[in-house]
Amino acid sequence: MERIQTDILISGGGIAGMCAAAAFGSKGYNVICVDPMPDNAAAKPDLRTTAFLQPSKLVLEAAGLWDRLGPIAAPLQVMRIVDAGGENPEPRVIKDFDAADLSDAPFGWNFTNMAIRDVALARIKSLPNVDFRAGTSTQRITTRESEALVALSDGTKVSAKLQIGADGRNSPTRNAVGISVKTTRYGQKAIVFCVSHAAPHNNISTEVHRSGGPFTLVPLPDRDGKFMSAIVWMDHGPACAERMRLPDDEFAAAATERSARINGELTIEGPRAIWPIITQVAEHMSYERTALIAEAAHVVPPIGAQGLNMSLGDLRVLLEMAEKHPLGSREMLDAYEKARHPEVRLRATGIDMLNRASMAGAQGLRDMRSGLLNTFYAIGPIRKTLMKAGLGIK
Repeated sequence: MERIQTDILISGGGIAGMCAAAAFGSKGYNVICVDPMPDNAAAKPDLRTTAFLQPSKLVLEAAGLWDRLGPIAAPLQVMRIVDAGGENPEPRVIKDFDAADLSDAPFGWNFTNMAIRDVALARIKSLPNVDFRAGTSTQRITTRESEALVALSDGTKVSAKLQIGADGRNSPTRNAVGISVKTTRYGQKAIVFCVSHAAPHNNISTEVHRSGGPFTLVPLPDRDGKFMSAIVWMDHGPACAERMRLPDDEFAAAATERSARINGELTIEGPRAIWPIITQVAEHMSYERTALIAEAAHVVPPIGAQGLNMSLGDLRVLLEMAEKHPLGSREMLDAYEKARHPEVRLRATGIDMLNRASMAGAQGLRDMRSGLLNTFYAIGPIRKTLMKAGLGIK
């Protein structure tokens, strides 16, 4: 059995895991990143998109990823909230939160997940101190005060100063070290798909609220002369399952109606996928020689582009702590826990509240939601505070 030593072992080769490998590799650490997918670049197409918000850009720059991501970005200049919770699915309140009120930069930039993976994988392969092993998973984990010992499925035994669990909501790393999670289920699912539409999006990301959850249109770059957006349609599980069975023309008609025709008629471009909606937060984000990031540590509903941006927030703090303390030491991981876990719990609670508000079906509750949107938007300092909170800046 081969036994090797490394600075960092990352379990999980999704976007968060690859960004972590690129970031720590760019800092000069020796990194092994394992992913159970046989070939990450040739994985089943991921129809989701990700909006990187302003603070995430700094992490992507440090990882050497931004130079290639920037040119293919769809800027998100305005976050639009539409209340269509009246008797008919039509806009009755439209409020625009403009990034220009805070800075010269947009709120963020949107990409397809496949494009992010391609860029991250190319960066990892260019770093001689990063070993990316597709088709390999962690099998057994033993931690000591001085190291983490990890047996891999390819027969390798790794001694690492720090192991990072970036291996999803059912994290083998988290389970191996005995960290529990609290999970909240809503009976919701999200249908994700791409559309072309009649009207330009003008770099406006739009959340349309009615009942069951938000219907979110996120700008994509134009393609073949068509205006394009990615959509996340959240609703109660049975309703989503029924819509998934509709032919494209009927599904497009339903989506157009649910969008309140904000961007005009919608045309389905490509397949659809469906995902369960939960909130899940780990009891701790660190253990002996172990740090959890991304969905191994927290899962939130897809509202306000928080999911992966929270993951890069984990990575940012972990990089900061590695500069201040010996890698993988108790001091480093205690500092990471203290700096990051309370913020994650607070943000997860806030997103949970927003999701529950978006699910409101009774007309009285929908009217109350509309009134609160009007009130918050009308007060300038509150509006700016909400925008900063959404970005994760102070």
